[in-house]
Amino acid sequence: MVIVGAGQSGLQVAESLRSEGYDGPILLVGDEPCLPYHRPPLSKAYLAGEADEAQLTIRAPAALAKKQIECVTGVSVVAIDREARAVHLSDGRTQAYAGLVLATGSRARPLPVPGADLAGVFALRTLDDTRRIATALEAARTVVVIGGGFIGLEFAAVAAKQGKQVTVLEAADRLMARVVAPPVSDFYARLHRDHGVAVELGAQVAGLDGVAGRVSAVSTADGRRFAADLVIVGIGIVPNTELAEAAGLTCERGIVVDECARTTDTQIVASGDCTARRLPGGALLRLESVQNAVEQGKSAAAALMGRERPFAAAPWFWSDQYDVKLQMVGLSAGYDEVVIRGEVEARRFSVFYFRAGALIAIDAINEAGVHMLGRKLLDKGHRLAPEQARDPHFELASALT
Repeated sequence: MVIVGAGQSGLQVAESLRSEGYDGPILLVGDEPCLPYHRPPLSKAYLAGEADEAQLTIRAPAALAKKQIECVTGVSVVAIDREARAVHLSDGRTQAYAGLVLATGSRARPLPVPGADLAGVFALRTLDDTRRIATALEAARTVVVIGGGFIGLEFAAVAAKQGKQVTVLEAADRLMARVVAPPVSDFYARLHRDHGVAVELGAQVAGLDGVAGRVSAVSTADGRRFAADLVIVGIGIVPNTELAEAAGLTCERGIVVDECARTTDTQIVASGDCTARRLPGGALLRLESVQNAVEQGKSAAAALMGRERPFAAAPWFWSDQYDVKLQMVGLSAGYDEVVIRGEVEARRFSVFYFRAGALIAIDAINEAGVHMLGRKLLDKGHRLAPEQARDPHFELASALT
């Protein structure tokens, strides 16, 4: 079995193949020069100096060797020959496969404005990115973050805690607009402003200015100019589908897979950030999370063994900013009613999303218990009515019975 991509999902496929009883050779190919590592801490604990690189590594070499998983780092797969069932590697090798896994991940979306290639402008996606950003952050005084999503805001929190002058430029009229309701956006705007961060909404970046090849300021379409020694761009990701496209696999917003991670080729599965799952109604669902990487990896391994293991659990995500943990479960898109439960001012509350009276998602702020309960409610299809969520005396756990 050949696995292209040595990230969280690729490693999960390899380990799940062993759990499924596969005893043949497994080759895990990664283009980064390091073993599989945890990515979420890059914009949080690692960048803040609260975790070292050894803690990022998911499996030590001895653990991989024990499971007889061969991991080749610093090498990429440059082409897939589906007819010959082989892959061509950047080091000149050709490797035949009985089953192929595409866990190629994603890359940061580039900023399409003049000056985006200046020194001092970074995207935060890989361990190497974070190493370079950490060094630049030490010397920086003024920091501009382009994009008010998870990555940008997590970085802003780290920089603000280090005493930097931080400005967040968000093109939309609120933070995290794609994934949360206005009350949550407003809460996070206040949270960052309370920590000294300037949050500028409706700010369309027009270009980056530089001196001697290094960024010095960010200009917006309305004529404003923000000084910057360091710029972080967090405007989304692009799934790495080029290899799959060149091989003739169906790709649309990602490598298209079914609920069991199967592509349009019966010998090839795909998992993680690079995929777009085809739902029963025909729509495509893209998920960018550790849970998706892990669960889809398990489904992919089962599919290679000829078994059905659909990924059906409610998706969940999290974000750490300052002393606030946001835990999300479900997908809130299309909600028509929002219920807030708890104390917003105390930074301990939850937001329940409903569509046509049915619970579809929960955002829990510093309420881990509500998050775990929400996962059970959504996974098992239990009913929770808006009026029940709204009633502070109603015991949420009773909805499970």
